[in-house]
Amino acid sequence: MRFSSRSHYGLQAMVALAQAYGEGPQPLGRVAKAQGIPLGYLEQLMGELRRAGLVESQRGAHGGYVLAAPPRDIPVGKVLRALEGPISPAECASEVFAPPACPRESDCPSQRLWASLRDAIAGVLDATTLEDLYHYRPLTEARDAAILSEVR
Repeated sequence: MRFSSRSHYGLQAMVALAQAYGEGPQPLGRVAKAQGIPLGYLEQLMGELRRAGLVESQRGAHGGYVLAAPPRDIPVGKVLRALEGPISPAECASEVFAPPACPRESDCPSQRLWASLRDAIAGVLDATTLEDLYHYRPLTEARDAAILSEVR
Protein backbone atom coordinates (compact mmCIF):
# COMPACT_ATOMS: atom_id res chain seq x y z
CA MET A 1 0.00 0.00 0.00
CA ARG A 2 1.33 3.38 -0.93
CA PHE A 3 0.11 6.86 -0.10
CA SER A 4 0.28 9.51 -2.82
CA SER A 5 1.94 12.92 -2.88
CA ARG A 6 -1.43 14.31 -1.76
CA SER A 7 -0.92 12.59 1.59
CA HIS A 8 2.73 13.52 1.89
CA TYR A 9 2.19 17.18 1.05
CA GLY A 10 -1.04 17.47 3.00
CA LEU A 11 0.49 15.93 6.09
CA GLN A 12 3.56 18.18 5.81
CA ALA A 13 1.30 21.23 5.66
CA MET A 14 -0.78 20.04 8.60
CA VAL A 15 2.34 19.49 10.72
CA ALA A 16 3.51 23.00 9.77
CA LEU A 17 0.16 24.36 10.98
CA ALA A 18 0.51 22.27 14.14
CA GLN A 19 3.91 23.84 14.79
CA ALA A 20 2.33 27.29 14.44
CA TYR A 21 -0.77 26.43 16.47
CA GLY A 22 -1.80 29.38 18.63
CA GLU A 23 0.13 31.91 16.53
CA GLY A 24 -2.81 32.85 14.32
CA PRO A 25 -3.52 32.18 10.65
CA GLN A 26 -0.58 31.07 8.55
CA PRO A 27 -0.38 32.35 4.96
CA LEU A 28 -0.30 29.47 2.49
CA GLY A 29 2.54 31.08 0.58
CA ARG A 30 4.72 30.84 3.69
CA VAL A 31 3.73 27.24 4.34
CA ALA A 32 4.27 26.27 0.69
CA LYS A 33 7.72 27.86 0.57
CA ALA A 34 8.86 26.42 3.91
CA GLN A 35 7.65 22.91 3.01
CA GLY A 36 8.67 22.93 -0.66
CA ILE A 37 5.09 22.38 -1.84
CA PRO A 38 3.77 24.03 -5.03
CA LEU A 39 1.36 26.76 -3.90
CA GLY A 40 -1.42 25.87 -6.35
CA TYR A 41 -1.35 22.25 -5.24
CA LEU A 42 -1.35 23.24 -1.58
CA GLU A 43 -4.38 25.48 -2.16
CA GLN A 44 -6.28 22.48 -3.54
CA LEU A 45 -5.28 20.28 -0.61
CA MET A 46 -6.21 22.91 1.96
CA GLY A 47 -9.63 23.25 0.34
CA GLU A 48 -10.22 19.53 0.90
CA LEU A 49 -8.92 19.72 4.46
CA ARG A 50 -11.18 22.70 5.13
CA ARG A 51 -14.23 20.83 3.77
CA ALA A 52 -13.31 17.93 6.07
CA GLY A 53 -13.35 20.32 9.05
CA LEU A 54 -9.64 19.93 9.81
CA VAL A 55 -8.57 23.50 9.07
CA GLU A 56 -10.23 26.89 9.04
CA SER A 57 -9.41 29.74 6.70
CA GLN A 58 -9.38 33.45 7.38
CA ARG A 59 -9.41 36.03 4.60
CA GLY A 60 -7.74 39.39 4.57
CA ALA A 61 -4.33 40.95 5.01
CA HIS A 62 -3.58 38.80 8.05
CA GLY A 63 -5.40 35.76 6.72
CA GLY A 64 -4.35 32.21 6.20
CA TYR A 65 -5.10 28.81 7.66
CA VAL A 66 -5.25 27.43 11.19
CA LEU A 67 -6.01 23.99 12.55
CA ALA A 68 -9.65 23.56 13.50
CA ALA A 69 -8.64 21.76 16.72
CA PRO A 70 -5.50 21.41 18.83
CA PRO A 71 -2.82 19.21 17.21
CA ARG A 72 -3.28 16.56 19.94
CA ASP A 73 -6.91 16.16 18.83
CA ILE A 74 -6.28 15.59 15.13
CA PRO A 75 -5.36 12.00 14.23
CA VAL A 76 -3.21 11.43 11.17
CA GLY A 77 -5.80 8.92 9.97
CA LYS A 78 -8.42 11.64 9.69
CA VAL A 79 -6.06 13.80 7.61
CA LEU A 80 -5.17 10.96 5.25
CA ARG A 81 -8.79 9.89 4.82
CA ALA A 82 -9.74 13.48 3.94
CA LEU A 83 -7.10 13.49 1.21
CA GLU A 84 -7.14 9.89 -0.03
CA GLY A 85 -10.46 8.38 1.01
CA PRO A 86 -10.94 5.25 3.12
CA ILE A 87 -8.04 3.00 4.09
CA SER A 88 -8.10 0.14 1.61
CA PRO A 89 -5.27 -2.33 0.97
CA ALA A 90 -7.66 -4.20 -1.36
CA GLU A 91 -11.08 -3.36 -2.79
CA CYS A 92 -12.80 -6.00 -0.69
CA ALA A 93 -11.16 -4.67 2.48
CA SER A 94 -11.99 -0.99 2.24
CA GLU A 95 -13.29 0.77 5.32
CA VAL A 96 -16.44 1.47 3.30
CA PHE A 97 -16.69 -1.91 1.57
CA ALA A 98 -20.24 -2.77 0.65
CA PRO A 99 -20.58 -6.50 0.00
CA PRO A 100 -20.87 -8.23 -2.32
CA ALA A 101 -18.35 -6.42 -4.50
CA CYS A 102 -16.35 -9.56 -5.13
CA PRO A 103 -17.88 -12.82 -6.36
CA ARG A 104 -15.34 -14.80 -4.29
CA GLU A 105 -16.02 -12.95 -1.05
CA SER A 106 -17.50 -15.93 0.81
CA ASP A 107 -14.60 -18.27 0.02
CA CYS A 108 -11.66 -15.91 -0.50
CA PRO A 109 -8.57 -17.14 1.34
CA SER A 110 -6.96 -13.70 1.56
CA GLN A 111 -9.87 -11.38 2.43
CA ARG A 112 -9.28 -11.75 6.18
CA LEU A 113 -5.60 -10.90 5.67
CA TRP A 114 -6.52 -7.68 3.83
CA ALA A 115 -9.04 -6.74 6.50
CA SER A 116 -6.49 -7.35 9.28
CA LEU A 117 -3.92 -5.29 7.43
CA ARG A 118 -6.46 -2.48 6.96
CA ASP A 119 -7.28 -2.52 10.67
CA ALA A 120 -3.62 -2.46 11.69
CA ILE A 121 -2.83 0.45 9.38
CA ALA A 122 -5.92 2.36 10.48
CA GLY A 123 -5.06 1.69 14.13
CA VAL A 124 -1.60 3.21 13.82
CA LEU A 125 -2.84 6.19 11.78
CA ASP A 126 -5.70 6.87 14.19
CA ALA A 127 -3.48 6.56 17.28
CA THR A 128 -0.91 9.03 15.91
CA THR A 129 -1.76 12.72 16.15
CA LEU A 130 -0.34 15.81 14.53
CA GLU A 131 1.17 16.60 17.92
CA ASP A 132 2.99 13.25 17.87
CA LEU A 133 4.47 14.12 14.47
CA TYR A 134 5.28 17.67 15.52
CA HIS A 135 7.18 16.44 18.56
CA TYR A 136 8.57 13.44 16.66
CA ARG A 137 7.13 11.05 19.20
CA PRO A 138 7.06 7.59 17.73
CA LEU A 139 4.51 5.20 19.08
CA THR A 140 5.75 3.63 22.29
CA GLU A 141 5.86 -0.09 22.81
CA ALA A 142 2.89 0.21 25.18
CA ARG A 143 0.86 2.15 22.61
CA ASP A 144 1.93 -0.26 19.88
CA ALA A 145 0.72 -3.20 21.99
CA ALA A 146 -2.56 -1.45 22.81
CA ILE A 147 -3.19 -0.64 19.15
CA LEU A 148 -2.42 -4.17 18.01
CA SER A 149 -4.63 -5.69 20.72
CA GLU A 150 -7.54 -3.49 19.57
CA VAL A 151 -7.01 -4.66 15.99
CA ARG A 152 -7.00 -8.33 16.91
